[in-house]
Amino acid sequence: TISTGSLSLDIALGAGGLPMGRIVEIYGPESSGKTTLTLQVIASAQREGKTCAFIDAEHALDPVYAKKLGVDIDNLLCSQPDTGEQALEICDALSRSGAVDVIVVDSVAALTPKAEIEGEIGDSHMGLAARMMSQAMRKLAGNLKNSNTLLIFINQIRMKIGVMFGNPETTTGGNALKFYASVRLDIRRTGSVKNGDEVVGSETRVKVVKNKIAAPFKQAEFQIMYG
Repeated sequence: TISTGSLSLDIALGAGGLPMGRIVEIYGPESSGKTTLTLQVIASAQREGKTCAFIDAEHALDPVYAKKLGVDIDNLLCSQPDTGEQALEICDALSRSGAVDVIVVDSVAALTPKAEIEGEIGDSHMGLAARMMSQAMRKLAGNLKNSNTLLIFINQIRMKIGVMFGNPETTTGGNALKFYASVRLDIRRTGSVKNGDEVVGSETRVKVVKNKIAAPFKQAEFQIMYG
């Protein structure tokens, strides 16, 4: 396993961190600390001498911030793919190569199918992204197991329309990721850490919503400090 950089979360996960050879999904609202958490995972993996890759589909990775979190930017494989297929193809190639230990995809919501990028705005592309994801998951799951690579997907939350009962929140990219993920983490910002009037960090709560390697439904609270 690889430490998440937060002791309480490692304990909540039950195995001392995120499992190798598996798929992990981290989801939450915007600015909840999803990317920060994955960068911490990368930093702790690099400290163990592991090779990491960051597939930046959102084109929003800040190298200065990553460095502050302890990421060795010079030894981080970073790719900014144009289409969702390309991003998943890169994941597949990296996992098959066996040369990479940790792959992070930021984010599932930004994995846009080629047909949608090349089409007109206003065209209907129902279910394209979901189909693309489910094909990729089937392929990736086996390859990751064989090469013992950890694949982390960052995902955003969407609201289901017209849900009267139950939880209206859902994650993007169809259901395949839910099934194939061994661990799913729901991350939320619960408050601010203040120094006087100045906000110096955020209080974060992570729920282990799914866990195939230990008991699920535990939660951890910790602080993410800025800078």
